[in-house]
Amino acid sequence: MPPAILLDRPLAWREIGAIAEGAPVALSSAAEQRVREARRRVESIVARDIRAYGVNTGVGALCDVIVTASRQRQLSRNIVMSTAVGVGPALEAPEVRAIIACAINNFAHGYSGVRIEVVERLLALLVRECIPEVPADGSVGYLSHMAHIALVLLGAGRARLHGERLAGAEALRAAGITPLVLEAKEGLSLVNGTPCVTGMTALALTRIERLLDWADVIGAMSFENLHGQVSAFEPEGLNLRVSPALRRVGERLRAALAGSAILAASAGCRTQDALSLRAMPQVHAAVREQFEHACAATDAELASVTDNPVILGSIEAPRAFSEAHAVGAAMGLSADALGIGVAELAAMSERRIDRLVNPLVSHLPPFLAADSGVDSGFMIAQYTAVALVAENRRLAAPASLDGGVTSGLQEDHLSHATPAARKLLKIVGHAELILSIELLAAAQAYDLQPGSLARAPATDALYRRVRERVAEYRDDRPLAEDIERAGEMLRTECAGEL
Repeated sequence: MPPAILLDRPLAWREIGAIAEGAPVALSSAAEQRVREARRRVESIVARDIRAYGVNTGVGALCDVIVTASRQRQLSRNIVMSTAVGVGPALEAPEVRAIIACAINNFAHGYSGVRIEVVERLLALLVRECIPEVPADGSVGYLSHMAHIALVLLGAGRARLHGERLAGAEALRAAGITPLVLEAKEGLSLVNGTPCVTGMTALALTRIERLLDWADVIGAMSFENLHGQVSAFEPEGLNLRVSPALRRVGERLRAALAGSAILAASAGCRTQDALSLRAMPQVHAAVREQFEHACAATDAELASVTDNPVILGSIEAPRAFSEAHAVGAAMGLSADALGIGVAELAAMSERRIDRLVNPLVSHLPPFLAADSGVDSGFMIAQYTAVALVAENRRLAAPASLDGGVTSGLQEDHLSHATPAARKLLKIVGHAELILSIELLAAAQAYDLQPGSLARAPATDALYRRVRERVAEYRDDRPLAEDIERAGEMLRTECAGEL
């Protein structure tokens, strides 16, 4: 097992992504001390009867209802129980792990005021692979997903222990974790903040980083098969646009296509290619720029305190600030923008697939079929790509602009950040499949190229990687299985250095 990621300073999105995929995490002694000090400030607020939202008051529109010290445990428990209203299919384990990691990160700042026991139980869920069952739907922002995680900490709800679905109490018992009895403020802190959107966005970024590199090299394979004019990628012209990302994509495309006898033979045969081919540097770079913005926004969110209220001051003079740090507008907007970018990247990929299967532009056998007529080849695979592009277009509508008023007008603006992150993950999944279809179609096109002109060394190496996993297609098996194998490559492997 690799060494644990030490949570001393705020985690970065790559670390959240690694934890989501199984990397261990541990709390530093300095972070533990920050948690303990924040808890002492909460205890001072309780002892001094200083009004603080969710500590000794109700929540939402009930924020002016005073809750006496004798009922604050009940308040914390009731907040979790009444907020566990998620519906629909369960999130995948990596998504839940990412959310838990972000919650721990938030508490480790030292401004939430939960006991160290709460943080230790959350860490134990990760270490012992006891993953709460979290319904995916029903949150306008940040509440219900964390509530279902908190349920398991209390010995309620359901969880999967090493993949086996159990009642929450049974899962904790089998994992050797003692259920919690929540104290003042802990119920609110457990359901508050932005760990849901931040965790799921970090997971999406982990996948998108791989996908962007795959898009360049898969696009290069299609470009070569379609005898593109490589002069469109020359640095002298590309560098006139002010964009480091564009220069990087141009360099990657030139490296992927360097030494291609196919392109050397077709140089100068056309004035310019279709935009799905020659505009790859501009479009792929624009998506990379959105990706970089989302990375910065996610790291800023992880470095920020996103609880409400936040607890400052000293033990002698504690202060509770009821600010709106739990509103994840920055994350929702960046997830929406990145979703649009990834959807466009995938839409361009589908246009290249269409050119590969269309004999009028590819000059290859119709639909890349080995025996056209009897065989349909990639005809219907392109339909699948079109359907996924259309679904992405619907998903790319911004969640951040959704309306809704909750809690009796108290919460009359909603960021819908968590839904933005959820649909981003769906868009990424569709994009991975669309590019998988293009990868298979490009490999098939190489098999059907007339003559014996050599591929570029880089595209040839990628073609051989594909053929190690998937044989040439001859309508002799379900093509869906080939798409899934190619998709697994894109999800789990790097495209390779160029």
